[in-house]
Amino acid sequence: MHDPKKIAIGMGLWLLLHFLVWWSTNLQFVKDHWRDKSIFIALALSIPITLLGYYATRFSYEGLGGTLWGSRFLAFGTSYLVFLILTWVVLKESMFTTKTLICIILSFVIIAI
Repeated sequence: MHDPKKIAIGMGLWLLLHFLVWWSTNLQFVKDHWRDKSIFIALALSIPITLLGYYATRFSYEGLGGTLWGSRFLAFGTSYLVFLILTWVVLKESMFTTKTLICIILSFVIIAI
């Protein structure tokens, strides 16, 4: 049985996790000042990110009726959304290139199958 409250909590945790992952891996490209220092941010965020992944999986697994694949697809969807927004807003990179749009279409095809 599905539990919308647990799904919402899981989704919120996934969103926060992917937000932190984006910054921990991409801060090095935001400003030259962070290029050599961003590894420390990545290390500092590693434990909170791991805990978020643990609880996001637990809540989304339980909320989706005990399916790990459902949890995985929720994680994928939220990661895609966060990456798209942060890369566009912070790094000014558009997703509207031919290569990227083809990859997006192929992703939807894979999930549909």
